[in-house]
Amino acid sequence: MAKLGDWIDPQPHGIYVKPAEAWIDPSRPSPKALVTHGHADHARGGHDAVWATPETLAIMETRYGPQPGHPVAYGETMMMGDVAIRFVPAGHVLGSAQIVLGYRGETIVVSGDYKRRADPTCAPFEPVACDVFVTEATFGLPVFRHPETGDEIDKLTAALHANPDRCVLVGAYALGKAQRVIAELRARGFDDPIYLHGALQRLCDLYVEHGVDLGELRPATGAAKAELKGRIVIAPPGALNDRWSRRLPDPITAMASGWMRVRQRAVQRNVELPLILSDHADWDELTDTLTEIAPKEVWVTHGREEALVHWCMTRQIKARALALIGYEDEDD
Repeated sequence: MAKLGDWIDPQPHGIYVKPAEAWIDPSRPSPKALVTHGHADHARGGHDAVWATPETLAIMETRYGPQPGHPVAYGETMMMGDVAIRFVPAGHVLGSAQIVLGYRGETIVVSGDYKRRADPTCAPFEPVACDVFVTEATFGLPVFRHPETGDEIDKLTAALHANPDRCVLVGAYALGKAQRVIAELRARGFDDPIYLHGALQRLCDLYVEHGVDLGELRPATGAAKAELKGRIVIAPPGALNDRWSRRLPDPITAMASGWMRVRQRAVQRNVELPLILSDHADWDELTDTLTEIAPKEVWVTHGREEALVHWCMTRQIKARALALIGYEDEDD
Protein backbone atom coordinates (compact mmCIF):
# COMPACT_ATOMS: atom_id res chain seq x y z
CA MET A 1 0.00 0.00 0.00
CA ALA A 2 1.37 3.39 -1.00
CA LYS A 3 2.38 5.72 1.80
CA LEU A 4 0.50 9.03 2.06
CA GLY A 5 2.38 11.71 0.14
CA ASP A 6 5.15 9.40 -1.07
CA TRP A 7 5.07 11.21 -4.42
CA ILE A 8 6.52 14.28 -2.70
CA ASP A 9 10.24 14.21 -1.92
CA PRO A 10 11.37 16.90 0.55
CA GLN A 11 15.06 17.60 0.21
CA PRO A 12 17.21 20.19 2.02
CA HIS A 13 17.20 22.49 -1.03
CA GLY A 14 13.48 22.24 -1.89
CA ILE A 15 10.42 20.02 -2.25
CA TYR A 16 10.40 17.77 -5.31
CA VAL A 17 7.05 16.79 -6.81
CA LYS A 18 8.03 13.56 -8.53
CA PRO A 19 5.13 12.95 -10.97
CA ALA A 20 5.30 16.61 -12.09
CA GLU A 21 9.12 16.62 -12.27
CA ALA A 22 9.03 20.04 -10.63
CA TRP A 23 10.48 21.69 -7.52
CA ILE A 24 8.70 23.97 -5.04
CA ASP A 25 10.79 26.96 -3.88
CA PRO A 26 14.10 25.35 -4.84
CA SER A 27 17.23 27.04 -3.52
CA ARG A 28 19.21 25.80 -6.54
CA PRO A 29 18.58 26.56 -10.22
CA SER A 30 16.05 23.98 -11.44
CA PRO A 31 14.46 22.96 -14.75
CA LYS A 32 10.92 23.56 -13.39
CA ALA A 33 10.25 25.72 -10.34
CA LEU A 34 6.93 26.41 -8.62
CA VAL A 35 7.44 29.51 -6.48
CA THR A 36 5.21 30.43 -3.53
CA HIS A 37 6.25 34.09 -3.19
CA GLY A 38 8.89 36.66 -4.02
CA HIS A 39 11.12 36.74 -0.94
CA ALA A 40 14.67 35.84 -1.86
CA ASP A 41 14.79 32.83 0.47
CA HIS A 42 11.99 31.23 -1.59
CA ALA A 43 12.38 32.82 -5.04
CA ARG A 44 15.81 32.41 -6.55
CA GLY A 45 16.91 33.32 -10.04
CA GLY A 46 18.43 30.98 -12.60
CA HIS A 47 15.57 28.50 -13.16
CA ASP A 48 14.80 27.22 -16.67
CA ALA A 49 11.06 27.79 -16.14
CA VAL A 50 9.06 29.36 -13.30
CA TRP A 51 5.37 29.04 -12.41
CA ALA A 52 4.09 31.65 -9.95
CA THR A 53 1.40 34.28 -9.55
CA PRO A 54 1.73 37.31 -11.85
CA GLU A 55 2.68 39.47 -8.87
CA THR A 56 5.43 37.09 -7.76
CA LEU A 57 6.82 36.95 -11.28
CA ALA A 58 6.83 40.76 -11.38
CA ILE A 59 8.75 40.84 -8.10
CA MET A 60 11.26 38.31 -9.41
CA GLU A 61 11.75 40.34 -12.57
CA THR A 62 12.32 43.49 -10.52
CA ARG A 63 15.03 41.72 -8.58
CA TYR A 64 16.60 39.32 -11.07
CA GLY A 65 15.68 40.64 -14.52
CA PRO A 66 13.53 38.86 -17.13
CA GLN A 67 12.21 35.47 -16.04
CA PRO A 68 11.15 32.40 -18.04
CA GLY A 69 7.84 32.81 -16.29
CA HIS A 70 4.42 31.19 -16.57
CA PRO A 71 1.84 33.26 -14.64
CA VAL A 72 -0.77 31.33 -12.67
CA ALA A 73 -3.76 33.28 -11.33
CA TYR A 74 -5.28 32.49 -7.95
CA GLY A 75 -7.77 29.64 -8.30
CA GLU A 76 -6.56 28.57 -11.75
CA THR A 77 -5.90 24.82 -12.07
CA MET A 78 -3.17 23.55 -14.36
CA MET A 79 -1.89 20.05 -15.06
CA MET A 80 1.78 19.16 -14.86
CA GLY A 81 2.07 15.51 -15.80
CA ASP A 82 -0.74 13.84 -13.85
CA VAL A 83 -0.62 16.39 -11.01
CA ALA A 84 -3.34 19.04 -10.69
CA ILE A 85 -1.77 22.25 -9.40
CA ARG A 86 -3.56 25.30 -8.04
CA PHE A 87 -2.29 28.51 -6.42
CA VAL A 88 -4.40 30.02 -3.60
CA PRO A 89 -3.67 33.09 -1.43
CA ALA A 90 -1.30 32.75 1.52
CA GLY A 91 -1.74 36.21 3.04
CA HIS A 92 2.02 36.69 3.44
CA VAL A 93 2.98 39.41 0.91
CA LEU A 94 1.75 40.62 -2.47
CA GLY A 95 1.23 37.61 -4.75
CA SER A 96 2.06 35.03 -2.10
CA ALA A 97 0.44 31.65 -2.64
CA GLN A 98 -0.06 28.23 -1.19
CA ILE A 99 0.46 25.54 -3.79
CA VAL A 100 -2.30 22.92 -3.81
CA LEU A 101 -1.26 19.59 -5.35
CA GLY A 102 -3.70 16.87 -6.33
CA TYR A 103 -2.52 13.40 -7.36
CA ARG A 104 -3.74 9.82 -6.93
CA GLY A 105 -6.75 10.99 -4.92
CA GLU A 106 -4.58 12.83 -2.38
CA THR A 107 -4.35 16.57 -1.75
CA ILE A 108 -1.18 18.16 -0.43
CA VAL A 109 -0.95 21.88 0.34
CA VAL A 110 2.46 23.55 0.51
CA SER A 111 1.84 26.79 2.36
CA GLY A 112 5.09 28.63 1.76
CA ASP A 113 5.05 31.45 4.32
CA TYR A 114 1.69 32.69 5.54
CA LYS A 115 -0.25 34.68 8.11
CA ARG A 116 -3.92 34.81 9.06
CA ARG A 117 -4.50 38.41 10.11
CA ALA A 118 -5.74 41.12 7.77
CA ASP A 119 -3.21 42.90 5.56
CA PRO A 120 -4.23 45.71 3.19
CA THR A 121 -1.41 44.87 0.77
CA CYS A 122 -2.28 41.27 -0.16
CA ALA A 123 -5.09 38.75 -0.54
CA PRO A 124 -6.01 36.93 2.70
CA PHE A 125 -5.03 33.34 3.46
CA GLU A 126 -7.48 30.81 2.03
CA PRO A 127 -7.77 27.56 4.03
CA VAL A 128 -7.87 24.41 1.87
CA ALA A 129 -8.85 21.00 3.22
CA CYS A 130 -6.08 18.51 2.53
CA ASP A 131 -4.47 15.22 3.47
CA VAL A 132 -1.04 16.72 4.12
CA PHE A 133 -0.41 20.34 5.11
CA VAL A 134 3.18 21.50 4.64
CA THR A 135 3.60 24.46 6.98
CA GLU A 136 6.23 26.92 8.11
CA ALA A 137 6.91 27.48 11.82
CA THR A 138 8.93 30.70 11.90
CA PHE A 139 7.15 31.74 15.10
CA GLY A 140 6.29 28.22 16.20
CA LEU A 141 6.64 28.70 19.95
CA PRO A 142 3.85 29.62 22.40
CA VAL A 143 5.76 32.75 23.46
CA PHE A 144 5.14 34.23 20.02
CA ARG A 145 1.69 35.80 20.12
CA HIS A 146 1.63 38.94 18.00
CA PRO A 147 -0.26 41.96 19.34
CA GLU A 148 -3.00 43.75 17.42
CA THR A 149 -1.60 45.46 14.35
CA GLY A 150 -3.47 48.71 15.02
CA ASP A 151 -1.94 48.99 18.48
CA GLU A 152 1.59 48.78 17.05
CA ILE A 153 0.82 51.40 14.40
CA ASP A 154 -0.65 53.66 17.11
CA LYS A 155 2.63 53.33 19.04
CA LEU A 156 4.44 54.59 15.96
CA THR A 157 2.24 57.65 15.42
CA ALA A 158 2.19 58.45 19.16
CA ALA A 159 6.00 58.55 19.22
CA LEU A 160 5.96 60.84 16.20
CA HIS A 161 3.45 63.28 17.67
CA ALA A 162 5.25 63.35 21.03
CA ASN A 163 8.55 64.32 19.36
CA PRO A 164 7.84 66.96 16.68
CA ASP A 165 11.51 67.93 16.38
CA ARG A 166 12.62 64.38 15.64
CA CYS A 167 11.75 61.85 12.93
CA VAL A 168 10.85 58.20 13.38
CA LEU A 169 13.14 55.94 11.35
CA VAL A 170 11.45 52.57 10.80
CA GLY A 171 13.50 49.58 9.75
CA ALA A 172 11.41 47.37 7.47
CA TYR A 173 12.33 44.75 4.88
CA ALA A 174 12.05 45.90 1.29
CA LEU A 175 9.43 43.38 0.15
CA GLY A 176 6.19 43.20 2.09
CA LYS A 177 7.02 44.77 5.44
CA ALA A 178 7.80 48.28 4.18
CA GLN A 179 4.63 48.41 2.08
CA ARG A 180 2.52 46.96 4.87
CA VAL A 181 3.74 49.54 7.40
CA ILE A 182 2.82 52.30 4.96
CA ALA A 183 -0.58 50.81 4.12
CA GLU A 184 -1.40 50.21 7.80
CA LEU A 185 -0.52 53.83 8.57
CA ARG A 186 -2.87 54.97 5.78
CA ALA A 187 -5.60 52.70 7.13
CA ARG A 188 -5.27 54.45 10.52
CA GLY A 189 -5.80 57.84 8.86
CA PHE A 190 -2.16 58.93 8.58
CA ASP A 191 -2.07 60.98 5.38
CA ASP A 192 1.25 62.83 5.72
CA PRO A 193 4.02 62.17 3.20
CA ILE A 194 6.19 59.20 4.12
CA TYR A 195 9.87 59.29 3.23
CA LEU A 196 11.71 56.33 1.75
CA HIS A 197 15.28 55.11 1.59
CA GLY A 198 16.13 54.63 -2.08
CA ALA A 199 16.43 50.84 -1.71
CA LEU A 200 12.66 50.62 -1.06
CA GLN A 201 11.44 52.67 -4.00
CA ARG A 202 11.28 50.01 -6.74
CA LEU A 203 9.17 47.57 -4.77
CA CYS A 204 6.89 50.31 -3.45
CA ASP A 205 6.34 51.37 -7.06
CA LEU A 206 5.54 47.76 -7.98
CA TYR A 207 2.93 47.52 -5.22
CA VAL A 208 1.30 50.72 -6.47
CA GLU A 209 1.29 49.33 -10.02
CA HIS A 210 -0.63 46.32 -8.67
CA GLY A 211 -3.30 48.45 -7.06
CA VAL A 212 -2.01 48.94 -3.50
CA ASP A 213 -2.57 52.56 -2.42
CA LEU A 214 0.45 53.81 -0.48
CA GLY A 215 -0.36 57.52 -0.53
CA GLU A 216 2.30 60.18 -1.01
CA LEU A 217 5.85 58.84 -0.87
CA ARG A 218 8.96 61.00 -1.08
CA PRO A 219 12.67 60.16 -1.29
CA ALA A 220 14.49 60.69 1.99
CA THR A 221 17.84 61.06 0.29
CA GLY A 222 18.34 64.71 -0.58
CA ALA A 223 15.60 66.00 1.71
CA ALA A 224 16.70 68.78 4.06
CA LYS A 225 17.02 67.87 7.72
CA ALA A 226 14.38 70.45 8.66
CA GLU A 227 11.94 68.88 6.17
CA LEU A 228 12.24 65.52 7.91
CA LYS A 229 11.36 66.78 11.40
CA GLY A 230 8.07 65.27 12.50
CA ARG A 231 8.13 62.77 9.62
CA ILE A 232 8.21 59.01 9.24
CA VAL A 233 11.18 57.64 7.32
CA ILE A 234 11.30 53.97 6.25
CA ALA A 235 14.56 52.23 5.44
CA PRO A 236 15.99 48.70 5.21
CA PRO A 237 17.06 47.36 8.62
CA GLY A 238 20.70 47.60 7.60
CA ALA A 239 20.41 51.38 7.25
CA LEU A 240 19.20 52.02 10.80
CA ASN A 241 22.64 52.55 12.29
CA ASP A 242 24.83 53.30 9.29
CA ARG A 243 26.16 56.57 7.94
CA TRP A 244 23.00 57.19 5.89
CA SER A 245 20.88 57.63 9.03
CA ARG A 246 23.21 60.20 10.62
CA ARG A 247 21.84 62.96 8.41
CA LEU A 248 18.34 62.55 9.85
CA PRO A 249 16.99 64.87 12.60
CA ASP A 250 17.66 62.97 15.85
CA PRO A 251 15.80 59.86 14.68
CA ILE A 252 13.75 57.64 16.96
CA THR A 253 14.92 54.24 15.74
CA ALA A 254 12.09 51.75 15.25
CA MET A 255 12.00 48.25 13.78
CA ALA A 256 8.93 46.47 12.41
CA SER A 257 9.38 42.73 12.91
CA GLY A 258 7.84 39.79 14.70
CA TRP A 259 11.26 39.28 16.30
CA MET A 260 10.79 42.51 18.27
CA ARG A 261 8.89 40.30 20.73
CA VAL A 262 12.40 39.19 21.81
CA ARG A 263 13.84 42.10 23.77
CA GLN A 264 17.43 41.08 23.12
CA ARG A 265 16.85 41.41 19.37
CA ALA A 266 15.79 45.03 19.85
CA VAL A 267 18.79 45.72 22.08
CA GLN A 268 21.20 44.22 19.54
CA ARG A 269 19.89 46.58 16.83
CA ASN A 270 19.80 49.64 19.12
CA VAL A 271 16.05 49.89 18.56
CA GLU A 272 14.32 52.52 20.67
CA LEU A 273 10.80 51.72 19.46
CA PRO A 274 10.21 48.01 18.77
CA LEU A 275 7.11 47.38 16.63
CA ILE A 276 5.89 43.77 16.75
CA LEU A 277 4.57 43.51 13.22
CA SER A 278 5.04 40.21 11.42
CA ASP A 279 4.10 38.77 8.04
CA HIS A 280 4.24 35.24 9.49
CA ALA A 281 1.65 33.35 11.51
CA ASP A 282 2.16 33.43 15.26
CA TRP A 283 1.68 30.39 17.50
CA ASP A 284 -2.09 30.77 17.76
CA GLU A 285 -2.47 31.31 14.02
CA LEU A 286 -0.38 28.22 13.29
CA THR A 287 -2.32 25.96 15.64
CA ASP A 288 -5.72 27.44 14.74
CA THR A 289 -4.95 26.85 11.06
CA LEU A 290 -4.09 23.20 11.69
CA THR A 291 -7.28 22.78 13.70
CA GLU A 292 -9.34 24.35 10.93
CA ILE A 293 -7.79 22.41 8.05
CA ALA A 294 -7.62 19.13 10.00
CA PRO A 295 -5.03 17.36 7.81
CA LYS A 296 -4.06 13.74 8.32
CA GLU A 297 -0.40 14.72 8.43
CA VAL A 298 1.58 17.93 9.03
CA TRP A 299 5.04 18.48 7.60
CA VAL A 300 7.02 21.43 8.97
CA THR A 301 9.47 23.04 6.58
CA HIS A 302 11.46 25.50 8.70
CA GLY A 303 11.40 27.56 11.88
CA ARG A 304 10.73 26.30 15.41
CA GLU A 305 9.72 22.85 14.20
CA GLU A 306 9.95 20.85 17.42
CA ALA A 307 7.21 22.64 19.36
CA LEU A 308 4.73 22.49 16.49
CA VAL A 309 5.45 18.82 15.81
CA HIS A 310 4.92 18.11 19.53
CA TRP A 311 1.62 20.05 19.50
CA CYS A 312 0.44 17.90 16.58
CA MET A 313 1.48 14.62 18.16
CA THR A 314 -0.39 15.39 21.40
CA ARG A 315 -3.52 15.77 19.27
CA GLN A 316 -3.00 12.52 17.35
CA ILE A 317 -1.94 14.32 14.18
CA LYS A 318 1.02 12.65 12.52
CA ALA A 319 3.79 15.24 12.05
CA ARG A 320 7.42 15.52 11.08
CA ALA A 321 10.07 18.18 10.52
CA LEU A 322 11.54 18.44 7.03
CA ALA A 323 14.58 20.56 7.99
CA LEU A 324 14.75 22.51 4.75
CA ILE A 325 17.73 24.88 4.66
CA GLY A 326 18.22 28.46 3.56
CA TYR A 327 14.89 29.94 4.62
CA GLU A 328 14.00 32.82 7.00
CA ASP A 329 16.75 34.99 5.54
CA GLU A 330 14.79 38.07 4.63
CA ASP A 331 11.27 38.73 5.71
CA ASP A 332 10.65 38.00 9.42
